[in-house]
Amino acid sequence: MPPGVYGMQDVWEREGWQQINIEFLLPTGIYLNFPVARSDTISTIKKMVWKNARNEPLFSALSDPDAYVFTCINMTAEREELEDEQRRLCDVRPFMPILRLVAREGDRVEKLITTQISLLIGKGHHEFDSQKNHEVNEFRTKMRTFCEERAQVRQMLPWEPWMEFNFPCDLEPCSVVAQSGKSHSGKKILVNVKFEGSEVTLQSLSFSQLVVQAGLFHGSELLCKVVTSNEVSVCSEPVWDQKLVFDIGVSDLPRMSCLCFALYGVIEKTKKRPTKKKNKRADCPLAWVNTMVFDYKDQLKTGEFSLSTWPSVPAESIKTTLINFFQHLKLREIVDNKNYTEFFEDEKELLWKLREEVRQRYPESLPKLLLITKWNKHEDVAQMVGLLRKWPELPAIHALELLDYSFPDPHVRSFTIRCLRILRNDELFQYLLQLVQVLKYESYLDCDLTCFLLERALANKKIGHFLFWHLRSEMHVPSVSLRFGLILEAYCRGSIFLIKSLMKQVCCIYSLCEKQINFSSTYFFCIYTVIHVKAVTRKRKQSLFRNHLCTSVSFLDANLFCFSADKCKFMDSKMKPLWLMYKDKYDHVGIIFKNGDDLRQDMLTLQMIQLMDVLWKTEGLDLRMLPYGCLSTGNKTGLIEVVKNSDTIANIQRNNSNSAATAAFNKDALLNWLKSKNPGDKLDQAIEEFTLSCAGYCVATYVLGIGDRHSDNIMIRETGQLFHIDFGHFLGNFKSKFGINRERVPFILTYDFVHVIQEGRTNNSEKFERFRECCEQAYKILCRNGTLFVNLFALMKAAGLPELSSSKDIQYLKDSLALGKSEEEALKNFKVKFNEALRESWKTKVNWMMHSFAKDNR
Repeated sequence: MPPGVYGMQDVWEREGWQQINIEFLLPTGIYLNFPVARSDTISTIKKMVWKNARNEPLFSALSDPDAYVFTCINMTAEREELEDEQRRLCDVRPFMPILRLVAREGDRVEKLITTQISLLIGKGHHEFDSQKNHEVNEFRTKMRTFCEERAQVRQMLPWEPWMEFNFPCDLEPCSVVAQSGKSHSGKKILVNVKFEGSEVTLQSLSFSQLVVQAGLFHGSELLCKVVTSNEVSVCSEPVWDQKLVFDIGVSDLPRMSCLCFALYGVIEKTKKRPTKKKNKRADCPLAWVNTMVFDYKDQLKTGEFSLSTWPSVPAESIKTTLINFFQHLKLREIVDNKNYTEFFEDEKELLWKLREEVRQRYPESLPKLLLITKWNKHEDVAQMVGLLRKWPELPAIHALELLDYSFPDPHVRSFTIRCLRILRNDELFQYLLQLVQVLKYESYLDCDLTCFLLERALANKKIGHFLFWHLRSEMHVPSVSLRFGLILEAYCRGSIFLIKSLMKQVCCIYSLCEKQINFSSTYFFCIYTVIHVKAVTRKRKQSLFRNHLCTSVSFLDANLFCFSADKCKFMDSKMKPLWLMYKDKYDHVGIIFKNGDDLRQDMLTLQMIQLMDVLWKTEGLDLRMLPYGCLSTGNKTGLIEVVKNSDTIANIQRNNSNSAATAAFNKDALLNWLKSKNPGDKLDQAIEEFTLSCAGYCVATYVLGIGDRHSDNIMIRETGQLFHIDFGHFLGNFKSKFGINRERVPFILTYDFVHVIQEGRTNNSEKFERFRECCEQAYKILCRNGTLFVNLFALMKAAGLPELSSSKDIQYLKDSLALGKSEEEALKNFKVKFNEALRESWKTKVNWMMHSFAKDNR
């Protein structure tokens, strides 16, 4: 087999995974083939080519080596010029082991930057060009100018602002002016619709007729009555030849009107006994699609559009599944609270009548006013837009809610961004995860939110770093890859000086994802599968792994770290995560790379814990929380910060007990461990750290409904600081076995925890009552900020997390935070939960014992 893609694995094994035969095509028409080392730079390889070519015909026709550049087909299937000749072959990752030598031409710098950006975002620029879409082209042009201008401004910064940018800064962003909508009164909309499908598939579903329903929506509001077509026979290209008329004037269509279509199959239901009544008919949804009525230029769409429909339900269940058409549209339920989302008609009339008073006295009630606005009446819309121009800026806790899909009007979204501009960089970073998800709700590429995020990312290195990875981690999702790819391209254009650093990080991720890459694929990754090849010894794998990553950088910090290759290793757990070590000037920082787990839920949970910590500290309550770093970098890949000098409760109990069976019930093990790590006067401080942190995590895990709390995912630092890890289940999605709920307490408060809090004395009720008071105070603070947590979780519904996909999932959070109840009622309920956790803690111990047995028998 020639050394092509499918033969490369054999070649590398035969060569000891150090060399590979490369085919070289010279501009003189001469062909060369010789082995090169994977660690050779392009410059070294070029010298080898010249040395080997000296004895070949037409060598004298070659010019100086600097007049030529190697080209290859890269991982994004593009022709890439290898201008940076200090890159190693294993970093280039050519599609095939073929390098072509060509004369330099064109703008070398521009080509290099374009190629690097394509590699960074995982999407070739030719894919954007092939769209042949005016919106895409105009957005790329505008955003490139936008970002490059800000990059030029940044280069002119004096010393102090430059330091603030890099380490990082709190710069006030510039304003972005929103474009207003245009009137289209007097026009009519004529839409021709044809569904093309498989005749065989349709006829196999036991129905003979097809029907189309269409509706006009503004967010989740139906603007007029749904219209239904006539029935036609099932065929591969059904044609209705019918005009569907909507009961609404064009002048009353709001700017963000959405036209929605659904295709149904008609099933006749015949009763067993004949009756005079006609047979009942059931409609099975087959496919749906929606499109905006106005284009990104605020003009009514014209011409022909080819829209790909989405299947409503799997074919195998379509006969029995009857769901409403509009459940399949890209909509979400509004927060399920009658006093907040549902109004009686008289309440709507009063709220609209007193809208000016609402603006003056209750500005935070803007979402309620927007929900009852009649968006199918242009007069009401005009008054609401005028009111928005005078509306006072809202704090983030209320403004963030307006980014939900239920508020699509561009004036509303512009107002929201105006409110978010007052956020400091640290505050913006706190909500960055949600703001990236909200981009999925935007109807057009060019929007205020995109400009706002790019503006702040280009003005703050930390925000830019995490914006890049939040976007990059979802580039594998087809529905957002175009939008996110274009935003990433714009960011990179404005951050040319960071491309080298980002390239190292992206290359490092590829190298760490060894399980997803193998030599039977069409990619050529030099080092990327070497770690998991059985023929290589563990010692050899460790050595190759460390050598490759010696120039890598940290992901959880925007600033670079020096890589400590000798301290990196493979961990022994099931997924074989990698333990990476970095060091700064003073200390080592550990990072665990995981491949196979979706870390986005962990990211969200840790974000909420960090927010709780901020809210508590604002009110003078420091509960010593430890929201360690966590970053999703791609499809089920990511990194987790290692908390040094810590161990799991399970290990501490096991190492301080004579028998594994009784380890979970040894109440002295934890206190003895703390004594051994904190001799003398240090013990009091360690117990204080434990007491405060235990209170914080008791409240946090209860409010967030964290499940799967066993002794291997609760840890403690040698200083006494307790913290939880592994948040694979939240919002009350608790694990069960044999139909029995394994989470039988509201939160973890075992007697060995109480034993530490009481300093080992059973009669030390004063210490325990102080612990209880900390829990109650922490809970009351969270309840007062309950709306913020609900809003942030609601905005994350776009992320597609299995345990957070609808407002039904958020109901647990509303209940745990006692939304709609008084503080006294909420606290009374929490006290019941607290006593239950303490009383039923023996059940936790049984679960921990069973977990230890299961772990030991794996």
